[in-house]
Amino acid sequence: MVGLAVALWATAGCGRKEITSLQRKEAAQAVSEAQFAMTLRDYARAEGELAKAVAACPDNGDYWVSLGSVRVRLDQRKAAKAAYESALAAYRDAAARNAKDEQAAVQQVSVLALLGRVDDARALLAKLPERFPESRNVRVFIERKQLDTMLADPNFKAISL
Repeated sequence: MVGLAVALWATAGCGRKEITSLQRKEAAQAVSEAQFAMTLRDYARAEGELAKAVAACPDNGDYWVSLGSVRVRLDQRKAAKAAYESALAAYRDAAARNAKDEQAAVQQVSVLALLGRVDDARALLAKLPERFPESRNVRVFIERKQLDTMLADPNFKAISL
């Protein structure tokens, strides 16, 4: 009984419970179903499957981005914004858990752009070389002006807010 109380107390402070491998597998299956639905342009079905995936694995920013993009296609802009903001939070959490995870930082730039917060995206991007001086990925992202390329891409514009 005391062990249970200690376990509950220890996890209560972090605000989230551990995601099991079964939940991750179920989320991956739901994402697979959603991808199939998207190929058929069945966005309503895809939205339902992605909602299942983020409910099972709220720490996966990629799932949230997919959910946001489907919601934009369904003209559910407010819900899409919420999904993109959840993606941003997931990537921030991932970057906080692993200070060497430059991919999570770069993903934040992309999500900020999806949210229409281009100035914030550029500001974060400007800080990345200092945070990751040895990162080839960050250097290439900046040198090839991939943020500008994304912003100009019609497919990116179609899922942006």
